[in-house]
Amino acid sequence: MEKNNLNPEIDNTNSNNINPVFEFEKYGIEVEEIKDEKFDIQLQGKKVNETMGLFSVKTANSWIEQAKLRPIPNMLFSELWYESEISILFSDTNIGKSILAVQIAECISSGKKINGFKFEAKKQKVLYFDFELTDKQFEHRYSIEYNHHYVFDDNFIRIEIDQNVEIPDGVNFEDFLNESLEEAIVKTGAKVLIVDNITYLKNETERAKDALPLMKHLKRLKNKYGLSIIALAHTPKRDLSKPITRNDLQGSKMLINFCDSAFAIGESSVDKSIRYIKQIKQRQTEQIYDSDNVCVCKIVKPNNFLMFEFVEFGTEREHLRQISEVEKSSLEKDIINLLQLEPILTSYAIAKKLCNDEATFNSFKVKVNRIVNKIKNNENK
Repeated sequence: MEKNNLNPEIDNTNSNNINPVFEFEKYGIEVEEIKDEKFDIQLQGKKVNETMGLFSVKTANSWIEQAKLRPIPNMLFSELWYESEISILFSDTNIGKSILAVQIAECISSGKKINGFKFEAKKQKVLYFDFELTDKQFEHRYSIEYNHHYVFDDNFIRIEIDQNVEIPDGVNFEDFLNESLEEAIVKTGAKVLIVDNITYLKNETERAKDALPLMKHLKRLKNKYGLSIIALAHTPKRDLSKPITRNDLQGSKMLINFCDSAFAIGESSVDKSIRYIKQIKQRQTEQIYDSDNVCVCKIVKPNNFLMFEFVEFGTEREHLRQISEVEKSSLEKDIINLLQLEPILTSYAIAKKLCNDEATFNSFKVKVNRIVNKIKNNENK
């Protein structure tokens, strides 16, 4: 019998038949961590001669071989948001963005699926950066008149700004906020972030020049730490008779270009408690929840949890405000009267004279231009 030199009690004669047992959990090591480390080592070995200044250069086949090593992204909120994506959820104010965002965070942190929506990932930590509600307002939403509170999973980590902390000298608010955000990611080890809302990370988000650095910062964090991020954003006051488009998002061009996916919440003109969720941009899948297949929900609070309750799939046009013939003819008459007084007036100038709400000016201007063109075409005929 051949003895093991290190341990004479072990017989190595049939060593080929021994299946070693690795008790990773005993030492707090997860299999996913080993896979991630293996992936990093493999990538490091392939980086030789592939970097050319700003670029990483590989053959198409090499890119595919690299991608094979990465896990297939799971759905975090149906086809609307996948793992490793930066997604934007937007709507007008007081429509329910925060309500839905907390509900998504509770789903991911507890592993409990939201009825009507898909969830494929494992339960895990979620950092919810709440720049909207105070702790008392948050308590009220998730209790019955401040009693019988809802019990969240401890994976749900809510973060708000500490008003007592002083910003260090020589550091502006935005930089300190971003540094603190990254510190929270590192210390908690969380891979899922929800930012409510995006306007706190950069000033004047609706301006393209300010939206670009914001999305670059979020993208850098996503790539550096392997994150999945939802950023909530406002829309300017919009015309409820028109379908929601990417143009309704503040700073739309830059924000939409830099995010992986985007979806919006619309308010129904039929019932004020009804909302619909519409897919605006997607990269992982085809567009599923478009104008002809929106997710219709109702905001309810059956016990101590304010939430979106799935009702059915429907069409967006069912929930848009219908413009009456009286409204149409009244506006047309006003435009004709102005043109009779000042024939050289442009559509823009007419819109400026007739629009009393600056927030709806852009959509109103388009409507006026359409009527002016119709009037001029009729005159030509």
